Amino acid sequence: MATEGNLQAPTRHAIDWKNPDFYNEEAAFHEMERIFDICHGCRRCVSLCGAFPTLFDLVDESKTGEVDGVDKKDYMKVVDQCYMCDLCYMTKCPYVPPHEFNLDFPHTMLRAKAIKFKNGEVGAGEKFLSSTDVHGQFAGIPIVVQVANAVNKTKPARAAMQKVLGVDKNAWLPDLATKKFRSGALESPPHAVKDGAKTPGKVVIYSTCYINYNEPGIGHDLLKVLDHNEVPYVLVEKEKCCGMPKLELGDLASVNTSKEANIPVLVKYAKDGYAILSAVPSCTLMFKQELPLMYPDDADVQLVKEHMWDPFEYLMARKRDGLLKTEFPTPLGKISYQIPCHGRVQNIGKKTEEMLKMVPGTSVHTHERCSGHAGTFGVKVPYHQQAMKIGKPLFKAMASHKDGGLPDVISSDCPLGGHHIAQGFDVNSLGAPPQKHPLTLIRTAYGLK
Repeated sequence: MATEGNLQAPTRHAIDWKNPDFYNEEAAFHEMERIFDICHGCRRCVSLCGAFPTLFDLVDESKTGEVDGVDKKDYMKVVDQCYMCDLCYMTKCPYVPPHEFNLDFPHTMLRAKAIKFKNGEVGAGEKFLSSTDVHGQFAGIPIVVQVANAVNKTKPARAAMQKVLGVDKNAWLPDLATKKFRSGALESPPHAVKDGAKTPGKVVIYSTCYINYNEPGIGHDLLKVLDHNEVPYVLVEKEKCCGMPKLELGDLASVNTSKEANIPVLVKYAKDGYAILSAVPSCTLMFKQELPLMYPDDADVQLVKEHMWDPFEYLMARKRDGLLKTEFPTPLGKISYQIPCHGRVQNIGKKTEEMLKMVPGTSVHTHERCSGHAGTFGVKVPYHQQAMKIGKPLFKAMASHKDGGLPDVISSDCPLGGHHIAQGFDVNSLGAPPQKHPLTLIRTAYGLK
């Protein structure tokens, strides 16, 4: 007998990507047809992203008005719209496991993306965009960085990037850092290790490509907050891209390459009792969810999962251990804060919001809608305008603070999403409040220079 969905917490099955049948196109399309038929009969996810409206339009415009009337060649139009935010699985779908329908839309899309990549149907521009380690090789090189940053802001350069790489000429792009985070990070003072009931008393920082190469200030803010709370830290000895950009492209071989480079390093810290912190939600999620599902029998991957923390998840757990300083001399005013999708699906609650609300003279208006940026999706020519459209309800909501008027600052745990929101404010003439990362705000609240 069928039971109503969502009566139990959703569970996730392992990704069977090493099975040759995973790449069987006929079998994959058969599974997509099964899932699309369930989605067509439900339609709860229509407002989340472009994948579901695309699917439902294909169905409604078909000869039969059902999924069987949709040409299977058009299935990839749905796949291309999925940027694997995971919100349909974690927040909307009533048919995820343990429901008997066993519906996992994001990982079914991942399977289709993997087949597409294996068939050689992914262009060189998309491959380059997902190679974040390659982009970052120029960061920190004097003169080269300044020239590259200046050139990338010119119309001819952006037109060339649009033509060659498929990067929309109007999309916001990050600068390269004049000094990499890993090169400029200060050594931790010799604080005593104070383990709590919930938290390890020492931290190792997984820098992430973005913070290391593009916005190192966020990483330095994290170090200052840890130092202020007398938590000794080190940086991961060496690291490679987490693999999330490659996962979103379906390039699972490259994901495996990153895993083979990162896990042997990270597991040493896990075994030595460190909390592993990553300040980019997508990178944190990669180690917390996607890699563990790809390697369910790899004990080292599972151990790293258990030791991986979002920074605010760690800081609020330290508070519960009675080991977090809670004196904040600097008020932050009115904050419009967005919880990014890859933060929500970590199932850690609203930890950033909790900490921001601890600051006297601060009013936090929290928003849980997608910004639309979604990694490289929001900068690509076919999708940038759509990304702005997806984010528009969020932009408008964040522009109207619950205490009235514009916020004093806009913020998101996702650095790329935060800048996308700022661009959305500008494009929609919603005002120009400063955009700051939550770690920067907490450093400011602590009065740290």
